[in-house]
Amino acid sequence: MAKKPDGRNNSGRGQRDLFVKVKTARGRKPSSTRWLQRQLNDPYVKRAKAEGYRGRAAYKILELDDRYRFLVPGARVVDLGCAPGGWCQVAVLRVNALGQKAGKAEGRVLGVDLQEVEPVQGAEIHQLDFMDDGADERVKAWLGGSADVVMSDMAAASSGHKQTDHLRIVALCEAAAEFAFDVLEPGGTFVAKVLAGGAETGLQTLLKKRFDKVANVKPPASRQDSSEKFVVATGFRGRAVPPADEEEEA
Repeated sequence: MAKKPDGRNNSGRGQRDLFVKVKTARGRKPSSTRWLQRQLNDPYVKRAKAEGYRGRAAYKILELDDRYRFLVPGARVVDLGCAPGGWCQVAVLRVNALGQKAGKAEGRVLGVDLQEVEPVQGAEIHQLDFMDDGADERVKAWLGGSADVVMSDMAAASSGHKQTDHLRIVALCEAAAEFAFDVLEPGGTFVAKVLAGGAETGLQTLLKKRFDKVANVKPPASRQDSSEKFVVATGFRGRAVPPADEEEEA
C-alpha cells in the first residue's frame, strides 16, 4: 500500500528534512528556479528516487489502485501516455507481469507514448502519437485481444492558456475513453487524468453511460496547487450497451 511521505529524515529522531532553497542563477527564469526548488523539497520526488520509481506520478496510480483495486494479478493493462514509465512500473508489479508472485496469474502491461521511453522490465512499450489517424488500431493490434484496465496519463503540451490546455486534455481523455470502450472486458476499469475546468462534464456523461460507477479523485500525491484530478470508471458494462440517448430514442 502506498504511504504518504511524512517529510521525516532517516535519523529516527522525528526531525524534518532541511528545506533546500535555490537561488536564481544568471540566465535562469524565476519560474524555473521556483520549479527546481519545489522539486528538491517534494517528499514524493525524494521517495521516488529512493524506491526506484521514475517519477512522483507513480504514487498517484499507487494511491488510486489502493483505493479501487483494479491492478490485480492477471490483469491486462494498457497505459496511454506512459512516459517516463512510472505507471508501467507500478502496473508490472501489481498485475504480476513478471510472474514473481507464486500461485498468482500473470498479467500483461502495454505502454504507449509520443516520446521514446526507456524499457521497463515486464512491460511492452511502443512509441506512437495516439492522436494520429489509425493509432488506436495499431494499439489494438499490439494488444491482440481485450484489456481489463485502460489508464491514460496523456497530457498536451502547455500553451500557456489555461482553458485551451483544459480543452486539449479533455480531448485526449475522450479519445482514450473511446479506445477503452473498444477493448475493455465487461467489468473493466478506465482511469484518466483530467484538468478541472468545466469541459470535462461531457466526458463524465459519456462514462456514466458505459460504467457502473464513475468517481473523480485527487490522490494525495497530486499537488494541491494543481488543477489535475483523476476520473476512475469501474464496472464496464460492455460494448453492446447503447448510450442512454439512443435508448430513449428507441
